Amino acid sequence: MISSRLARCGPCKMVAPILEELAKEYEGRLIIYKVDTEKEQELSAAFGIRSIPTFLFIPMEGKPMMQPGALSKSMFKQVIDEQLLGTPISVKE
Repeated sequence: MISSRLARCGPCKMVAPILEELAKEYEGRLIIYKVDTEKEQELSAAFGIRSIPTFLFIPMEGKPMMQPGALSKSMFKQVIDEQLLGTPISVKE
């Protein structure tokens, strides 16, 4: 999973602790890369990043999925479990 962000971006700062928690929860099964779009402009352009934050979910098999905007922890977990790890979960609201 790739997280495109800016240091001064409010929603990026809001999601940062969630990404840290997810990195610990999925340790050994998921890698989360953080990309500063100001410093890595060529990489951002290559991925077609148009808004911040944007998350690129890259499964081992299948097509990558791009999601602009901040997500809740439960939504991140649903995408990770169902799309990246292939483990469907039920989301309680």
